[in-house]
Amino acid sequence: MPTVTIDGETARDFDDAVALKREGANFRLWVSIADVSRYVTKDSPLDREAYLRGTSVYFPDRCIPMLPERLSNGICSLNPRVDRLTMTAEMLFDQAGTMLESAFYPSVIQSTARLTYTIVKQIIVDNDREVADKHRPLTPMLLEMRELALILQGMRKKRGSIDFDLPEPEIIIGLTGQTEGIIRAERNLAHQLIEEFMLAANEAVARFITAKAIPFLYRVHENPDPAKLSNFQEFIYGFGYEFALKEDKVNPAELQRLLAQADGRPEERMLNYALLRCMKQARYAAENLGHFGLASACYCHFTSPIRRYPDLVVHRILKATLALEEKKGDKRSARQLAVATGNLSEVAEHTSKRERVAMEAEREIVELKKMQFMRDKVGEEFDGYIAGVTGFGFFVELDELFVEGLVHISTLEDDLYSYEEKQHSLVGRRLRRVFRIGDKARVKVAAVSPATRRIEFILVGHASSAPPVRQAAVTPDEEYPRIPIRGKRVPPARRPDRGDRNAPDSGKHRTSGRKRR
Repeated sequence: MPTVTIDGETARDFDDAVALKREGANFRLWVSIADVSRYVTKDSPLDREAYLRGTSVYFPDRCIPMLPERLSNGICSLNPRVDRLTMTAEMLFDQAGTMLESAFYPSVIQSTARLTYTIVKQIIVDNDREVADKHRPLTPMLLEMRELALILQGMRKKRGSIDFDLPEPEIIIGLTGQTEGIIRAERNLAHQLIEEFMLAANEAVARFITAKAIPFLYRVHENPDPAKLSNFQEFIYGFGYEFALKEDKVNPAELQRLLAQADGRPEERMLNYALLRCMKQARYAAENLGHFGLASACYCHFTSPIRRYPDLVVHRILKATLALEEKKGDKRSARQLAVATGNLSEVAEHTSKRERVAMEAEREIVELKKMQFMRDKVGEEFDGYIAGVTGFGFFVELDELFVEGLVHISTLEDDLYSYEEKQHSLVGRRLRRVFRIGDKARVKVAAVSPATRRIEFILVGHASSAPPVRQAAVTPDEEYPRIPIRGKRVPPARRPDRGDRNAPDSGKHRTSGRKRR
């Protein structure tokens, strides 16, 4: 059967392959995942070390794998034109994206081709005839995959799945190991195609095991914090947005509708950032708590056992379940299932912690690479967005470089500013100037300190996405208290009609971005 892997150009561990066949109006999809559990047995030295690591860690210039490279890049990797052991999820979808049936089984595949997102995009998006001719045997299948992916994406959005539209950086490392550039990581329909197929397989496996009332390791995402939701609801009301809260809970479809409504508007990025801050972090659990962000009642991680330990656990449970079904009453299969489902709460807690540690390590290294890149940019000016606001200033993320730095409140000499936590903003006490998440800002790089991981900016220009803040009526005798903040020089009083070259203008700025899978 023609089966392909689709990954990035630099990927070396291929743990998923896909195949598709049209059956009348329906689509039959095969998602085959490397059978890591065949080589990494429970409680073996390999398994104990993989459990301690919990996940592979990906840095801009290297990977610290969960498994030895002879496994992750070798016998487990679904390299082209060689036989590989896999676990396959076979699913049948109708034209509405509804899963009509599913089956799971151990398999042997031979990847027909190692495709990249770039190649697939050239075929299914750009209609590049030269590339399509080069991959002529696979092109019809890829075009049908595009059709199914769009159907699944539409179905998922219809049920309320939330897609945050925020950009992500990609660090370009030179031969000397230094950062040569920072660009926006591309996410096109080829990426979304694989994403939709993996989501479908993950959900199908979770439903299959849950229906049999077998203990399982779920990927859960709980409802947002009610207090944060209430504050967010109050915050966006001033922009003309609203959503329904029922018993301190919100339907994810309401939030998806909200983001769609803001698409392309000046406050789009601000709403994405503010809503993201309301969300809880996804984690692993032995209880099925559902996945709020995906609007899924039942979800797990099945598709990446080379790089995530929870996926390896899910594979063991699935294989043991299938073996027990095949051999009813077989004591050995029953023992294997008991071992596979043991200590799931402990496994969930440990792997969730390891995931957070890995994410923090990846974030810190990326920040360090950014610092190295910005060392010679002191004095230069860049455009960006306010990405975060605190009591001591606000953080600006640069448009083209995705580098974040602080504009300290002590450098805002036109007024004294108060921090409005619920509004994610700084508000001038006298002039009522507002700095808010999502606002456009132009800044000058003032200082870069790789040792402390800090970049300091000075504000050059600002365009607010916020509606005007009403100024309370005051008598001529009244004046806001003028108290220095952290050694800040108290500016002299100025007439409001003198203007300021940094004052907000009325310009509208379109924002855009993407989310990370």
